Amino acid sequence: MNHDRLFKELIASFFIEFVDLLLPDLSPYIDLNAEIVQLDKELFNDLTEGESLIADLVMKLKFQGEDIFFLIHVESQAKVQRHFPRRMFIYFCRLSEKYNMLVYPVVVFSYKSAKRNEPDFYEVKFPNKRILRFDYTTIQLGQVPWRTFLSNDNPIAAALMSTMKMDKSERPLVKLECLRLLARLKLDPARSKLIGGFVDSYLNLTARELKQFEREREMLLPIEREETVALVSRWEKTGIEIGLMQGLSQGRQEGKEAGLLQGSERVVERQLRRRFGDLSLDLVSKLNQLTTDQIEDLGEALLDFASLDDLDRWLSIHEDPAL
Repeated sequence: MNHDRLFKELIASFFIEFVDLLLPDLSPYIDLNAEIVQLDKELFNDLTEGESLIADLVMKLKFQGEDIFFLIHVESQAKVQRHFPRRMFIYFCRLSEKYNMLVYPVVVFSYKSAKRNEPDFYEVKFPNKRILRFDYTTIQLGQVPWRTFLSNDNPIAAALMSTMKMDKSERPLVKLECLRLLARLKLDPARSKLIGGFVDSYLNLTARELKQFEREREMLLPIEREETVALVSRWEKTGIEIGLMQGLSQGRQEGKEAGLLQGSERVVERQLRRRFGDLSLDLVSKLNQLTTDQIEDLGEALLDFASLDDLDRWLSIHEDPAL
């Protein structure tokens, strides 16, 4: 999973909502009537480490009531990185030098860091004197209980709840709550798909979890149940397979362990039936003979199928010659 790309696309698309939710102290200073500009990818060379550094997201904004612009630099971190505070300081220096503007640095940690606090400063000091202290804002999603933003009608909340602190047994419930919030917001299809894809990436449910998800959804009020079903149906028609097409290998194995009918073959069959109608017994038999790797490949390939003829051709190419 390309965590950096997912977070960059999400935050750039909902930047003001991101600030409102996670940087509320900064929000009042932003002039919402002025254009907010996403700067081109920023590439800097770290001469001491001999590597190139690319800033994830740099946005140009205007101060409320003043003719002054400033930058917000947001860096997303999906794993522990050596000398990361120093890297943030380098970004700050280079951005300040290049644009001659105030820079507000922010880091979003998406990995499970609940057991420790990530550093929020970079320091240079001698035994007798501190030369420099550079502070930046840190947001550790793994330390935020997912219910914190449950009642917050903010699209960023609908997405980021999927990355927050939760018990393993709560995964299906969290995904359902993300969808309930998203259905309530009634966003345009493109923005809704973006959040749906983000949630799906971080809450990739297993076969057992999908059954729990369905049970939880049945307990909703009829209108909410209809809205979440309609939301998922719209995504499926436009190529986003919510909760079904990801993690097929794991779903297949767990399906066998739980005695479910054909595990992840059933998932693929369900998607094919939704797109092309009833399948012949011969096609279903061929699906059940596929290996785990082939099921994963088919789960991606079927998104490009225009008819069952495409499926037949794919199966012919991937058919085991020993059968």
